[in-house]
Amino acid sequence: MVAERWDGATALVVVDVQQGFDDTAYWGARNNPDCEANIARLLEAWRDYGWPVVYVRHDSRDPHSPLAPGRPGNAFKEVLAGEPDLLVTKDVHSAFHGTPDLDGWLRRMDVSGVAVCGIQTNVCCETTARVACDLGYDVLFVVDATHTFDIVASNHKVYRAREVARYSALTIDGEFGRVVYTDELVG
Repeated sequence: MVAERWDGATALVVVDVQQGFDDTAYWGARNNPDCEANIARLLEAWRDYGWPVVYVRHDSRDPHSPLAPGRPGNAFKEVLAGEPDLLVTKDVHSAFHGTPDLDGWLRRMDVSGVAVCGIQTNVCCETTARVACDLGYDVLFVVDATHTFDIVASNHKVYRAREVARYSALTIDGEFGRVVYTDELVG
């Protein structure tokens, strides 16, 4: 069961849940091994209620990226079974700068809020949430249905994925939306 709905409809925006992110040689260590299971729970709940589901796929411009079109990693992970109400493809960070126009579609569907989940917490998920807020949507950032990777800075310091995700949550919460957990939305 999904928690009470807020004003208007809320779309589940599932960002870049693609097989290429399983390439640990390319991306490195990740956090949150429960990410995909939590996404599955959210998808089931949204579909049970007949609420809109949007899949977003990153088509990297870098031909060597695991996410490049035509490469096996460009495909969605198995957790994204079934058809979305809308499929957005992009080659930048925000789902709102892809094709077709996500903002236009949400407005035509009379959707006033988005629940953002997917990969990577601090990159495409956070950017999508920020742009959604700037466009006037109510934003839920489902942090335990996202994951990211360790970052090695130019000074060779390693920032662990769990800390990177925590910083994203701190930035989003209250400023760009509300950080929530899957259990708050799905009982």
